[in-house]
Amino acid sequence: MGLITIETFATLDLVGQAPGGPEEDEEGGFPFGGWQAPLFDEVAGAQVGAAYEGTDALLLGRRTYDIFAGFWPHQDAGGEDGDIATLFNTSPKYVASRGTPDLSWAGSTQLGADLPAAVREIRERHEDIKVVGSLDLVQTLLREKLFDRLDLWLHPVVLGVGKKVFADGAVPTNLQLLEPAATSPSGTVHLRYGLAEGTPGTGDMSRPGRGVQAGD
Repeated sequence: MGLITIETFATLDLVGQAPGGPEEDEEGGFPFGGWQAPLFDEVAGAQVGAAYEGTDALLLGRRTYDIFAGFWPHQDAGGEDGDIATLFNTSPKYVASRGTPDLSWAGSTQLGADLPAAVREIRERHEDIKVVGSLDLVQTLLREKLFDRLDLWLHPVVLGVGKKVFADGAVPTNLQLLEPAATSPSGTVHLRYGLAEGTPGTGDMSRPGRGVQAGD
């Protein structure tokens, strides 16, 4: 069974809406589109590049797919972003959409209406699946626990408005840190988590040695 890794960027208040540009997602009148750009440095870029190593399939929401399809097919494989361009252009791309997206980008397939079933089928077909952006899709995968790893880049800004990575109704879930947190010069922190068993426990911190109770 393949691994599904969610790659996502968020602020300290866990807003994940439109990190890349002003017109990426203006839903709700979001005024901070492109908030990630001033904080993106070479170290964070290298971390993102390394995160995609070994990818053999992409799982995308409709909005992210449309943005990528309008950009990556036109990038030079020998250019600055050549490795990512080659990866994105040659990998199978699975699109979660209730509409009728233009799937002219080579290797693109629309998922069926039963998203959890479709994602489980993809896991049987590929070894390393990356989910990029696509907050609505991410929240579905989190809710269904249809992921294995979460790569989260936390940026040192607070926006106060916007769609959150963990929206209302998120399912209680345990995660485990897979490696030490890594920072970049801009203050961005890269956290790599794996899905863990059980549900969050509770305890009484006033009672020494009894800080962990039910849910382990």
